[in-house]
Formats: sequence, C-alpha cells, structure tokens
Amino acid sequence: MKASGPAPDHGPSPARPGPDRSAAPWYRRRAFLVVVGIVVVMAAAVVSDLPTQASRATDIQAETTVIGEINTDVAPCVFAVGEALTLYSDETSGTLTAAHRAQIPGLLRDDQDACSLTDQSIYDLSDIESPGGTAGDRVGDALNTATVWTTSDALGAIETIQALTNGPDAKARAQLLVYERLMTADREKAAAEIHAADKLLRTTLPLVNLST
Repeated sequence: MKASGPAPDHGPSPARPGPDRSAAPWYRRRAFLVVVGIVVVMAAAVVSDLPTQASRATDIQAETTVIGEINTDVAPCVFAVGEALTLYSDETSGTLTAAHRAQIPGLLRDDQDACSLTDQSIYDLSDIESPGGTAGDRVGDALNTATVWTTSDALGAIETIQALTNGPDAKARAQLLVYERLMTADREKAAAEIHAADKLLRTTLPLVNLST
C-alpha cells in the first residue's frame, strides 16, 4: 500500500506557447506597409507635377483668337499693296487725268508706310505671341510668314511701283514680278501652316488673309 503525502514538486509548469508574431500575413507586416506608403506618396507627387493638358476646344479658341489678331494687323498692308498695284495698273493704262496722276506719289507713300515696321499695325503684328503647343507652333509659323509677307514681299512690291512711276524701268518691272511671286508663295505657305494646325486639332481654322 502506497504511502499518502504531498505530491512531489516537479517545478513550474512550462508556459504555453503564444502566437508567433513572425507568422502574420505578409500584407500586414510593418515593412510591407511602409513600402506601400512610400510608393503612394511618390505616385501622388508625380501626378501633381504633370502638366494640365488644355482641352481641344480651348486650343481651338486660342488659335482662332491669334489668327484674328494677325488678320487685323495685316489688313492695312493688304489693302495698301492692293491699292498700289491698282494705281500702277491705272497709270500704265494711260486713262488717268493729270490731276489723278499727281496724287499717285502721295498715295504710294501712304501704302509704303502701311507695310513698314513704323506702322502701328505692323508693330502690333510683331508683338503677337504664339499660343504655344504643337498646333500653336504651326500658327506661330503662319504669323512669321505673314510678317515676311508684309514687311518684305508687299513692301518691296510697293517700293518697286514707286520706282516705276518715275518712268519706264525694265529692271524694276522684272523685280515687281519677283515680288508678286513671293507674295503668292508666302500666302500659300501661311495657308499650309494653318492647315497643319487644322490636322492636329481636327478642325478648320480661319486662314491668314493675305489676299490682294
């Protein structure tokens, strides 16, 4: 028969194993969450730095406004070169009276001024800013062409006509034909540059009016 008495002391019971924190799902681990946070912050910064793209309608309106400004500023020169060519045609036809012929030099001086950089309209033309952007650059090209048309082609034609009113001059007559061809070529060049902007904007913009 076994003797009764206190149970033998085997020491403290071993603690039950707790949950293993290293076994947490990967998407809940601190290192992963920190990386995700950094990526989100960087992405937001990049997006905020992206340039805001102007809408197509806004671009069309901007290009149309600039073309309107160009046409306003070239109009006096367009009228002037047309008048000068008409005066030359009338004078060579022999149908003008002496009184009318006497007015031609003064009229031609006014026409010359209208196409020179001293004229306010031509100064304003040189002060127009291109709207920028790919289509805007094409309109800017047309602006540059219009400036050449007024201050070089048209002005040269008027000055040549002034020389011709002083008497027959075969060299001046040949030079006038050169300026007329240059006016036609630059008018077509400006139209092509506007058409290039049309294609980019998928629309039909007004043309630069360089018609005499």
